[in-house]
Amino acid sequence: AWNARHRFSVLYSSVQGLRDLPVTFAQRFKRFLPALEILGLALIVVALARPQQGLEEFKVHTEGIDIVVCLDRSGSMRAEDFFENEARVNRLHVVKRVVREFIQGRPDDRIGLVAFGGFAESRCPLTLDHDALLDVLKEEKIPEPLRDARGRIVDEQSFREELATAIGDALAIGTSRLERSDARSRVLILVSDGESNAGVVEPMEAAKAAEILGIKVYTVGVGSTGVVPVPYQDRFGRTQYTSELFKLDEATLKAIADTTGGQYFNARDTAALEKVYDQINRLEKTRTEGVLYTQYRELYLATLLPGVGLFLLAWILRMTRFLTLP
Repeated sequence: AWNARHRFSVLYSSVQGLRDLPVTFAQRFKRFLPALEILGLALIVVALARPQQGLEEFKVHTEGIDIVVCLDRSGSMRAEDFFENEARVNRLHVVKRVVREFIQGRPDDRIGLVAFGGFAESRCPLTLDHDALLDVLKEEKIPEPLRDARGRIVDEQSFREELATAIGDALAIGTSRLERSDARSRVLILVSDGESNAGVVEPMEAAKAAEILGIKVYTVGVGSTGVVPVPYQDRFGRTQYTSELFKLDEATLKAIADTTGGQYFNARDTAALEKVYDQINRLEKTRTEGVLYTQYRELYLATLLPGVGLFLLAWILRMTRFLTLP
């Protein structure tokens, strides 16, 4: 009969002695497998960041020049003796275009603008915001008269005063703009096509003040003395032309430039005016120095290969030698 109290049993030897066995090097090394995998992944991440080393470099340091442009917008600038794309244009139109290109070619210089006719006024202070300066330049125009319903000029006296040329006042205002500048070079460019016949400051007095302050003045005479075609509006609003005699006072412009250590240029046509500003651009250079890397050596392999090697080594050991180790 079956004895319910009878139980089967298996006899085996004691494993107590295994606990006293020394820990092997392989068992100790297995504990570091996760750290080995993490180190490998970290090196791969560094490689993906694409480390580089600069091999060649040159210096770039910008030290700009402070420049004030004094722009003549007097009545004589209406003369249409200049041509652009074979079309007749007035002097102010060409001067504004050339000045705009001059400004765009000097991005590291602070540039200001003074406009003058019978009265001189500072239109833009010294600034690196050349977009704002160009917006102001674009709006400069020759004074126009106010007319009544019948087309008659109602402010003829003040209109005639605005058409005059106050070279001395323009120089004085431009000089005051540069007086407090700490730039290594301070330059004033005076552009005019006439003779000074208005204002309270004599041109040579203003030139001497600029000389004392160390401000160099470049003068640009636009056109020449002679009879030129000048447009006007008749009472019916139609554009008509008349011939007028305008005098370019080159002697005064030369004297201003000589007094301040600058130079006088004469621009009789569009091509000559462009060459004038190109010459000024070469005479007044902006100094450049600094650091810029131009060639690099790729360093990603120095971390990619060890990273992949460590990760694969840890994975292979985990799947082979250390697969059955406790």
